[in-house]
Parts: sequence; C-alpha cells; structure tokens
Amino acid sequence: MEIVTKKRMQIFSGRGYPELAHEVVDHLGMRLGDVDIHEFASGEIYCRYRENVRGSDVFVVQTHCHPLHDNIWEQLELIDAAKRASAKRIIAVVPYYGYARQDRKARSREPITARLLADMLCVAGADRIVSVDLHSGQIQGFFDQPLDHLTALPLLVDWLVQRYGDEHLVVASPDAGGVKLAQKFQSRLRNASIAFLAKTRTAHNIAKTLAVVGEVEGHTCVLVDDMIDTAGTIVGAAEALIARGAKAVVVVATHPVLSGPACERLQDSPIETVVVTNTLPIPGECALKKLEVCSIAPIIASTMKAIFEDESVSELFDDDNQ
Repeated sequence: MEIVTKKRMQIFSGRGYPELAHEVVDHLGMRLGDVDIHEFASGEIYCRYRENVRGSDVFVVQTHCHPLHDNIWEQLELIDAAKRASAKRIIAVVPYYGYARQDRKARSREPITARLLADMLCVAGADRIVSVDLHSGQIQGFFDQPLDHLTALPLLVDWLVQRYGDEHLVVASPDAGGVKLAQKFQSRLRNASIAFLAKTRTAHNIAKTLAVVGEVEGHTCVLVDDMIDTAGTIVGAAEALIARGAKAVVVVATHPVLSGPACERLQDSPIETVVVTNTLPIPGECALKKLEVCSIAPIIASTMKAIFEDESVSELFDDDNQ
C-alpha cells in the first residue's frame, strides 16, 4: 500500500493577543484555527481544539502579555493538547517571551526563570520555538529544541530611513549592555555615529543615568532598546541626551511592555517619537500622539511560512537574527 502524504499547516491562538494572530494569518492568506478556551468556576483553564490536527504542523501563537501567567499556561495547554491529538510538529510562536530578564543568577538564591519557562515549553511538547528580540541571546541555549530568534531590526531601521533619510543620526544605547544592538542599527544606517549611556540600577525597575559617552550635541539621537517596561531607563537617558545638547531624541524598541507609570512618563518626557512593534498589545491609556506602532506580523508570517516549507529563516534577515 502506498499513500502520498501532504503537509498541512494550521495556526491557532490563545486569548492573550488574538489581534496579532489574525494579522499574521491574513498575511498568509489563511484563517485562524478554531479552539475552545474557557475557565471553570475554580479558575482552571480549559483548552480544546475544535478541528482535527492529526499529522499537521500546528503553530500555537501566544505572546506573554498581561495576564502573564494565564497566557503562558494557555500556550502550554494548547501545546499539550496538540501533542495528544497527534500533531506532526508543534511550533510555539512567542512574539514576546515572558521572564526573559530573569536569564541568570544576579544574586544568591534567585531562580533562572527564563530557563524554567523554556523547559516547560519543551516538556509540554513544542518541537520548535519562534520568538522576537529576546532580552539576551543566551536564552536560545536554554532550549533543547530549535529556536528561531527573529529581529525587528529591519522594520525599525526602515522607519528611521523613511523619516530621516540621509540626516546624520546618533544611535545611542541607554546602557553599556545595549551597545551591540546600537552597533547593529548604526551599520544599517547610511550616516550614523554611536553613543551610549552609563547607568546604575538601585532596585527593580529603578535606574539612574550617570554619564553620556559619545558626541551628541546638535544631533538627532536614536535611543534603541529591546523593550520599554516602566520607561524609567529610557526617559532618564533621553533627559541626559537633551542635557548634553541633543537636538531631538527618538526612541525605537521592539517590545512595548509599558507597565505602571510608563505611559505618563513617556508623555511628559522630552522624547519626540516612540516607535515600537506590536509584539504586545498597547494599553488603552497609552494612545499617545508620539507613539507609533510598526507591525511585526509580516516578519512572523514569513518566518512561519519558511518553517513550514523547510526553508532558511536566517536568509530572511541576512543573518542579523542571531
């Protein structure tokens, strides 16, 4: 007996950020799969696929946004359900990876929660993981399964080129740890120099800028970072740049976490424009005129297509997705 098999791709989303998942499937000319997710009176989460996934490449899309733990658990349940329903391959698509900042022991008796989450995704049954601009590259090593590390770099650079053309820009990192990212932006811009700021952190989500290293006077400065959480670091950096004579400050970042006082801080800051992607939903109270959102959906969609067709993912980014 001979059977000619066909590959089938199905995409499902949890309840965390279905708008992004719908945008991704629109780019692929597909529809989002039907899944039942609800909660029991006790608060336990129930997940069930309403369509057959046997033999399919199943992509489970869930960004780890608020409520963080519910959304992580939903994705784990969906992965486990797909495994038990005999999906051929299960790919966890995590545009924003939760707990990414807990990637090492900075002090004694701390957990490495980014590794714990990686273990949970793999044990649940994920055969492959897709994420965007991890807080640190070492997180890739936490996974026993392949991880495709995407980057919003081309998207954000295109925005800068369209807005500023050949104007001389100073690409600045808000701390010494982000210099490598700033160098990647600088190498993609036709006329740019680099600077970075020295900072100290006195407590979680509390940072103080100490000094500016680099020539910024009279130039438009582009502060680059992987995420904006409470915005304390980025606003402090912008104020330091303006104090050193910068003509204007623009912020570009991949993940708009925007916790607590972030929106108010950004609104009251000297920052001219804040450019982010839609890896996370923007809180309703953050509808700021200075906030611009670039869609990451085309990048995620093209990556998912390449994975399904067993094509190279790195070629989509000219090997900048490391």
